[in-house]
Amino acid sequence: MCVRMRQRADPHPQCQDTRMFSLNSGRLLMSLSALVLLCSVILVLLTDSSSAQPLEAASSHTVTALAGEDVVLPCHLEPAADVVSQSLEWGRLDLNPRFIHVWHEGQDLLLNQNPSYRGRTSLSTEKLKHGDLSLTLSALTHSDNGRYRCYFPSTAKTAEVELLVGSVSSPVIAAVTVTSDVVVLECRSGGWFPEPELLWLDAEGKLLSAGPTETVRGSDDLYTVSSRVTVDKRHSSRYTCRVQQTSINHTSEAHIEVTAECFAPTSCSVPRLSIVSTVSVVFICAAAFFVWKWTQNLIKETKRLQTDEKERKELLAEIKKSKLDNERQKKKEERKHLEHLVDVLMEQRNELLNLSEQLMNQHKDMDTQHKDTDEKLESADEESDRMKRFMKLKEITIENQQQLKNRQRQHEELEMKTRSLANNTEAVIRKMREEINNVSD
Repeated sequence: MCVRMRQRADPHPQCQDTRMFSLNSGRLLMSLSALVLLCSVILVLLTDSSSAQPLEAASSHTVTALAGEDVVLPCHLEPAADVVSQSLEWGRLDLNPRFIHVWHEGQDLLLNQNPSYRGRTSLSTEKLKHGDLSLTLSALTHSDNGRYRCYFPSTAKTAEVELLVGSVSSPVIAAVTVTSDVVVLECRSGGWFPEPELLWLDAEGKLLSAGPTETVRGSDDLYTVSSRVTVDKRHSSRYTCRVQQTSINHTSEAHIEVTAECFAPTSCSVPRLSIVSTVSVVFICAAAFFVWKWTQNLIKETKRLQTDEKERKELLAEIKKSKLDNERQKKKEERKHLEHLVDVLMEQRNELLNLSEQLMNQHKDMDTQHKDTDEKLESADEESDRMKRFMKLKEITIENQQQLKNRQRQHEELEMKTRSLANNTEAVIRKMREEINNVSD
């Protein structure tokens, strides 16, 4: 068996026509496509004219991105105006709490933000000055998929943006069965979101008739697709496995080559009438989907108008609650500060009482010492011997000098304590005057 295989991934392939139709079938298909396209345009115009709003999102109202990337959800005020000092809410009505990001009077208000978006949202102050209310969402995950609402309370108007977060990977081709007549090729690709489509093409870019695509969804919500195709002895030697996801506009390809003398692509032609019928059914279903979607949007818009006032009141109540909490916290801190000042004044009062008690004790000691000195002087006067009288008087004098020194030292200590206490009292009085002035201002 002479099989030579080579694989190569191509993340950006060029789309090619996959089937050839006869002239009559082509005319029928073009007529049907033009009719369905005209109906779709009319439905879109009716939808746009029935829901004119001062807020506008992206023209498609759908934003696509890959997991792990950052994305900007567009929302603009028409006509543009400075809204920095006003209120704005981004939310998802399918979440609880629904708040993704709230802006109020020049600052973020994120007390009731949904935990899964904490630290991943931001608004630009410069853009808000020009009426651009777009929200930046970073580090995307698949749980971020959904419909986001931009709500401007001052006009009670909204705009919605659909976010689709996808994941992609490259396919791999392997030959699972090789015989003298045919080879069975298998293509597998995992790590996709949303679910992709798998196609086989020959060297000319024509679709090959392959087995059904097997799809497995893992515990991480990512899809793995695989498919097999049987190739017999022909002239073509190159085969392509294409995995594509039209919702996120991404396509990946892998190629395999087999020696020209051994293998070539199989015929993939099918009855043209069957193709025309299939395409017709697809377009009819698409038109029916547009009609259903338009009706659902009308019903949703009616319900939204009924709940806008209620949600506006909830937002105002949340803002009022935040202000009350801030005021309570401020009063609590002021009370704590005043209690501290009272404690300081009480300590100073106790020190004053202690100083007063020390002064009283000194007065008592002085009275006692005066009495002792008088008694000693009387005893010295009664002494008949002049030398002994002189010695007693000298002893009394030395003792009095020592007592005077002790009193002077105690007086200096009391004086230092009194000055320190006066300085502390002056500092407390200064703080209280500053607070009174602040309250007056």
